[in-house]
Amino acid sequence: MSAAAADKHLSERAQHLLRALVERYIRDGQPVGSRMLSRESGMDISPATVRNVMADLEEMGFVDSPHTSAGRVPTVKGYRFFVDTLLEVQPLAETEIETLRDTLSIGDADNPQILLTSTSNLLSAITRMAGVVTLPHRDNPSWRQIEFLPLSDNRVLTILVLNQREVQNRILHLDRAYSADFLRQAANYLNAQFTGRSLKEVRARLIRELRETRASLNDMMLAAVNMAEKVFAAEEDAGKNYVMAGETNLMDFAELSEIERLRKLFDAFNEKRDILHLLDQCAGAEGVQIFIGEESGYNILDDLSVVTAPYSVDDQIVGVLGVIGPTRMAYDRVIPIVDITAKLLGAALNSRK
Repeated sequence: MSAAAADKHLSERAQHLLRALVERYIRDGQPVGSRMLSRESGMDISPATVRNVMADLEEMGFVDSPHTSAGRVPTVKGYRFFVDTLLEVQPLAETEIETLRDTLSIGDADNPQILLTSTSNLLSAITRMAGVVTLPHRDNPSWRQIEFLPLSDNRVLTILVLNQREVQNRILHLDRAYSADFLRQAANYLNAQFTGRSLKEVRARLIRELRETRASLNDMMLAAVNMAEKVFAAEEDAGKNYVMAGETNLMDFAELSEIERLRKLFDAFNEKRDILHLLDQCAGAEGVQIFIGEESGYNILDDLSVVTAPYSVDDQIVGVLGVIGPTRMAYDRVIPIVDITAKLLGAALNSRK
């Protein structure tokens, strides 16, 4: 995916001017002219020389000329060469890292989802773009305890405790109302059957009981098994989900502000399938991953870049977080923010076990 490998013969002068153009365009969002580059490049070259170099870069596909301007803008290939070869990522200051750590240390120790929501809000607030965090998925967590609490309109609040302290809440919509005493008996039955067992084992047994031994279960046991199955269906869906914050920040970038484009983008965020598929690709990779424009493989993201990093619990990757913004994002700033936040989130989740 590296542009550097394919363009080893790009001259030092061309690289210098390309870097200056990309940095200027990231900062201002306006096509960059040769005269401006001649002044700001720090090189003793004329605008005519700059124009010649720009023409070569355009022919090689690193820059493009918008129809309405004499200036040039980076292409996806230009951004990729910049990120892979020319970018100097500055580490975050210790004070910034402490601010991130302090923010992630605040929250409900028994509810990781609150922490994940705080993380997506934090990424959005710092970068002024969209922050996203996938919900953690563990290979085989264990059942510790379940409780059912009656709500109105045939609804039941389910409190499921996994491993040692991970608490997940679900609201079930049932066909009939149940008393608090009946729900307590159902929970006691399930806890007696399944406490300490892996969720994979529990799910398999629930499905087997519903298929094979339904006739031998009394009303309470059957209701308990049915409710547990609904919980697991919701749990499976939740494992394929993410929390996002700051989508509306993208409206502040002129190149993304066209209403129809925004509508389609927000529809994709809400539908989630394509974004999740892209994030899932990052879960198997180490460190920061960067998708620039069309590299994502999804047309709706052609004008956007996605910078991600996986986060881990007990040395196991359980999710991915990242920032979604315009291709002209400040990569030197976003990359270390995403990298450090992923490490701090993993540390925070480990401390809550």
